[in-house]
Order: sequence, then C-alpha cells, then structure tokens
Amino acid sequence: MKIYFGFTVAGDRSAVTVARKIVDILVEMHHEVLTRHLVEDNAWEVDRRMTPKEVFLRDMKWLEQCDMFIAEVSGSSFGLGFETGYLLGATTKKVVLFYRRDVEAKISLLITGITHPNCRLVPYSSPDEVEIWITNNLFQWES
Repeated sequence: MKIYFGFTVAGDRSAVTVARKIVDILVEMHHEVLTRHLVEDNAWEVDRRMTPKEVFLRDMKWLEQCDMFIAEVSGSSFGLGFETGYLLGATTKKVVLFYRRDVEAKISLLITGITHPNCRLVPYSSPDEVEIWITNNLFQWES
C-alpha cells in the first residue's frame, strides 16, 4: 500500500521521534511511504531547495497516488490541515491522525473534532500505544 505520511516541516516538530517510529513500522510492514523525508532532520532545508509551486505539485501528486494518509498532527500545521481536508473532502481515501494527548488542547478543533467516516483519530500517551494501534488496526482500517 502507498502511504502519504503527514508531519509538519515548519511547525512544532517535538513529536519527530514518534513520527519516525510510525514511518519505520509502516516500512517494516512493507508499505511504501511516499514522504519518508519528512521525518529527517533536514526536511525543512530540503523542501526549501524547491519552489513553493514545486512542493505543492509534488505533494498533490503524492496525495493522488497514495492509498492512505497517515499523519502525526501533534505539532499541527496549516499544511497538515490542508492535506486532511483535501483528502476527506475530495476523495474516499482513509485518513489516520495520531496526536499526543498532552497537547490536544493546542491542536485545532477542526482536527480533534473530525467525525468524517473515513477518518480515525488516534490520541496516544506513549509511542508504544502508536505501535499497538498500527499493528492491531491498520489492516482492518485499510479494508
């Protein structure tokens, strides 16, 4: 399965360790993660080597190609909101949004309040909870 993994590049990256764990688990499960570069320390610099239009066109192409969108939204950003809204509004693709329980009050209510049937919100308190959810639920959710 092709997965577009969403994670903030310019916003709060304090959840990068969990984001990397998510990507690693997905790769271990033999999924193709189109956006693995987002969890690298130099993600901001790499994206700045492209024009904004090139980044937009690249990401829109990946959103079209992906089978599922999975994101860590604890440091939520306008880009993550755009990607989520686009997919839920214009496609039938499945969306999974992970966020740390301790920062829920700082995340947009438009994210934490999503009731769309193609979206699953997954609050977590530890990285182990994320791994357990992916291992136990991802296959069922993708069907």
